[in-house]
Amino acid sequence: MTEPDNEHEEHTDAPALRKGWTTGACATAATKSALTALITGEFIDPVGIILPKGEVPFFPLVLESLGDGYAMAGIVKDAGDDPDITHGATIISTVFPAPPGTGIIFQAGDGVGTVTRPGLPIPPGEAAINPVPRKMMTEICEEICAQYGLPADLVIMISVPDGEEIAKKTWNPRLGIVGGISILGTTGVVNPFSCSAWIHSIHRGIDVARAEKQNHVLAATGSTSETAAQEIYNLPDFAILDMGDFAGGVLKYLRNHPIDKLTLAGGFAKLTKLAQGALDLHSARSQVDMGFLWETAKALGAPDDMREMILSANTALEVLEMTQKIDLGLPLAIAKKAQQTALNTLRGAPVDVEIIVTDRKGTILARL
Repeated sequence: MTEPDNEHEEHTDAPALRKGWTTGACATAATKSALTALITGEFIDPVGIILPKGEVPFFPLVLESLGDGYAMAGIVKDAGDDPDITHGATIISTVFPAPPGTGIIFQAGDGVGTVTRPGLPIPPGEAAINPVPRKMMTEICEEICAQYGLPADLVIMISVPDGEEIAKKTWNPRLGIVGGISILGTTGVVNPFSCSAWIHSIHRGIDVARAEKQNHVLAATGSTSETAAQEIYNLPDFAILDMGDFAGGVLKYLRNHPIDKLTLAGGFAKLTKLAQGALDLHSARSQVDMGFLWETAKALGAPDDMREMILSANTALEVLEMTQKIDLGLPLAIAKKAQQTALNTLRGAPVDVEIIVTDRKGTILARL
């Protein structure tokens, strides 16, 4: 994760982006094909499923295996044009008969995590397969078993080769999910650049912190500012929220699920955007307003001859450096305005907001 200063970008009309499918949808399709093979000896390939909103995607199998008392099917996840960390991962479902009356049991195979902390939708000790994928798999298994007059007593084991390595690039370790990735999805669809999975992880991080009775959380725009804040507080991993550009995702969730104290840390450019009122800090969706920086600098006593230099600056970093030469105190002013944006978004929720502004090397420029 990086913290670039703002660049002024030109945006042109781009072709429509291709949507993809969640790990939960892939697991459901693989389970449908595997169970069918367990009962009939024949895999469905490609295998279609009906998603919660009515879409009917078809998934080709990349592996299948049928043996004594099990059937296994695998599907490669296609996330479309979304920059999804699990794009290209193979989602494997192995289905076994279970003892009569046990119902459907979910297990974490290699590369799928196990929940170890409270506060997540799945209790500790369970496979990190979220409620909607569990529901989708359960319903399709019950439907197939009813079709053949069989009880739906099954073990469904979901595996993801290399899932443990993939998980190191996610927030699972901080959330207390060990051993691999989570099987996620609420609609089955990955909308390109919706970043819904990221925001979902922020929400789950807050849930875990609350369940652990943690009264202070840290949300940072990137690793540099996170490290700077952690050198002050040394908070436990589960108290660190991977906010990235999604300040709104943190603040709006805390509005209804408050924690006593939020330390919000970020680079100067990112927090300038927050000071302007932006809640999505990505460079494609918000930009630093040089006019805003000039008005802020002017209120601090910046000389008139600095006006054109600030208005024509290419980056927030350039403005920061020129104001530092005259010790104007611009980062503290930005911190105050960013804090006000945060408080406005929280709408009176009982959350004490601290702002830490850092430079690109992690030096703290302002703390409020």
